[in-house]
Amino acid sequence: MKKLSIEKIIEKIENEELFDVVAEDESFRLRIDEYIPYICAAIHNGHQMRAELLNKTLLTDYERWYEEDPFTADFVSQFPILIQGNDSRFEYDLNRDPENAVYETAWGKECWKEPLSQEEIDRSLTKHYNFYKVVHALVQKLESKFKSCLVYDIHSYNWKRWDRKVPVFNIGSELINHNKYDSYVNLWKDELSEINLGEIENITAINDVFFGKGCLLQFLTEKFDNTLVLATEVSKIYCDELTGESYPEIIFMIREGFKTAIVNHAFEFVKNET
Repeated sequence: MKKLSIEKIIEKIENEELFDVVAEDESFRLRIDEYIPYICAAIHNGHQMRAELLNKTLLTDYERWYEEDPFTADFVSQFPILIQGNDSRFEYDLNRDPENAVYETAWGKECWKEPLSQEEIDRSLTKHYNFYKVVHALVQKLESKFKSCLVYDIHSYNWKRWDRKVPVFNIGSELINHNKYDSYVNLWKDELSEINLGEIENITAINDVFFGKGCLLQFLTEKFDNTLVLATEVSKIYCDELTGESYPEIIFMIREGFKTAIVNHAFEFVKNET
């Protein structure tokens, strides 16, 4: 896949060009097949880690995978605008602010054999900064073109951690403009609840296991008055959390379900807000 500098990617956005590229350092991918008022984002999809940090980490490949969001880009890959993180959240977490984006410990585990140098941390934070620079340029372009913008912010979570029944789909909405956007949150819940998962019971909830307090939602909500970010968690029913084995049939059902849910939901948002 073609690599471009951050400046060139932003230039293409400003010129409304169509492209499918990765950043020069391969930290994220951005594909734009058409300029439309909604974006699909899978910022924790990635697993890669640069060599200097891979040699320093105390975590196994599986331990990193367990906390990442595998296949979330696949769920929404059919849509015209897709931005996905390629790096592991254990290099830097795109859904945390820069002050907290590079872990020392995570989920009760030490991450590094020795503390990272400031130079190593800065290299990671530069990637974080560049990602948000591009996201800002993209949303700014879409808001200027359509008046409003919608971001489907797709994540996954380990449902077996919980000792109670938890939803397959969870929408985190605490930080959004409730007066303006609650109807779209409820509509999104309705659409997700209609996804057919075969023998798996589809429980869909709002602010049940997660509350929508991630950096992507916060950043875009603070920077733009007319952009709604729908932080959406999918429980890892599509894989075995304890072994890493994936279940292609369930991945396919989620992907097909998102295809219908996003088309229906985005249609209502676009009709009313753009």
